[in-house]
Amino acid sequence: MLRMLSSPRRLCNGLTRRELMEVGGTGLLGLSLPQLLQADAARAAEVSTIQQSALPDGFGSAKRCIILFLYGSPSQMETVDMKPNAPLEIRGTLRPIPSVLPGLDVCEHLPNMARMMDRTTVLRSVHHEYPIHGVAHAMTGVPTIDVNMELSPNDPKHHPYFGSAVEYIERQRRGGMAAFPQNVALPFPFSSQRTGEVFRAGPYAAYLGSAYNPVWTEFEGQADRSVYKTLRDMNVEVFDPYVGCKKDSYFRMASTSLPNELTLDRLDRRRSLLQQLDVNRRDLDLSLSGKSLSSFQQMAHSLIQSQSVASALDVRQESLETRELYGMTLFGQSCLTARRMLDAGTRLVSVFWDEYGLAGDAWDTHWNHYPRMVDQLLPGLDKAFSGLVLDLDRRGQLDDTLVVCISEHGRTPKISSVGGGGRDHWSQAYSVLFAGGGIARGRVVGATDKHAGEVVSNPVGPKDILATMYHLLGIDPHTFLPDKTGRPIPLVPESSRVITELLA
Repeated sequence: MLRMLSSPRRLCNGLTRRELMEVGGTGLLGLSLPQLLQADAARAAEVSTIQQSALPDGFGSAKRCIILFLYGSPSQMETVDMKPNAPLEIRGTLRPIPSVLPGLDVCEHLPNMARMMDRTTVLRSVHHEYPIHGVAHAMTGVPTIDVNMELSPNDPKHHPYFGSAVEYIERQRRGGMAAFPQNVALPFPFSSQRTGEVFRAGPYAAYLGSAYNPVWTEFEGQADRSVYKTLRDMNVEVFDPYVGCKKDSYFRMASTSLPNELTLDRLDRRRSLLQQLDVNRRDLDLSLSGKSLSSFQQMAHSLIQSQSVASALDVRQESLETRELYGMTLFGQSCLTARRMLDAGTRLVSVFWDEYGLAGDAWDTHWNHYPRMVDQLLPGLDKAFSGLVLDLDRRGQLDDTLVVCISEHGRTPKISSVGGGGRDHWSQAYSVLFAGGGIARGRVVGATDKHAGEVVSNPVGPKDILATMYHLLGIDPHTFLPDKTGRPIPLVPESSRVITELLA
């Protein structure tokens, strides 16, 4: 056995870093890292009293998690870090209004959020060095990112998405898959509704294998409003469900609806045939790709026959009052469906505000910044975020449900002179919203300069946010995952820290 001399620090699954490094070198000698983790599942379920005492407060406070990802990146100056005393070309034309949290003003087009910000913590001091649409950089442990990686989901340099890593660790603790999908993403596969054939990276399992990708839903519904969208010299009318959708809209998973000719009896016979074939494919089953295929088969059969999954996704079962609390938009109804999935047994749900109908869409406001913020973006966010937090709170679920509203970067302090104004990419300062699941209520953490362009207090990066999220879900952020060769890879860089200022 290859011995590694290093710190004996013990990980949350009971393995020391030294043991993990040793196992990385034993894959060809008979015992693979996944096998050892499987055998270690019993002790992986708990962290010892000694370990817990060394961790910051709040470890494991969140039993569930909802991630709200605003793709394209909202302006910090038109949301929760307004600068009314800055010059007009910085502050823009939208005005601040006071929220119920003393000292926190929000944009005038966020009136519902203004009335509930005392239930949240606002982090105003996030920064990093990559002003590109790096969803992967924001939501995985990958140390660096570039445009080519951002446009290549299968690039081998990628690291697992946050939800995929959580599911992997939880499967090891349980000793297998759960009966209900644990890592779900709404409203449709990422970047699948934009023009062009290039899919963006980010919400994928990377070296863990495709069996740990999020389980995506499909949106079944129609928009009831259209907006004009601009991309360089293009100006097209798009019926956009993010702006408004019809009341009969709902969600489903592709595998929850059987083709008309495929009965459950025929499905069971097909499963039996597959099981017979699998007896002769044990060599494949020992490989990582084989394990992924087996997991996919289990998940597909489970979802096809699961009435509970279909019921949880059918948001039409909610009262009209509750649906309107979240807003009758694609993002609002996705947030409500996320809550329903948690109620049904899902651990983590990601809701993406994604591009729709045109590339350079969603919160990527290079063009027509003010019309888009006022007509297309802020009203839907206002209803959805406030509705979700208020609904969880009134149901007694907020304290153990972590809600994180995040994006990949911010927008430039100075407005460009394009038609309708524009704010470009800016990663030197932006804001993230947190609520529930061990997060303090009614707090503002960090600060930016007078133009919201530079962090001047409590600087943190995306990896610190991920470390904090792992911590609140009961996962030591300094845990390691095995790549395809069994080499141990850290969840987040070792320099990352839990942001204790956010914790209750």
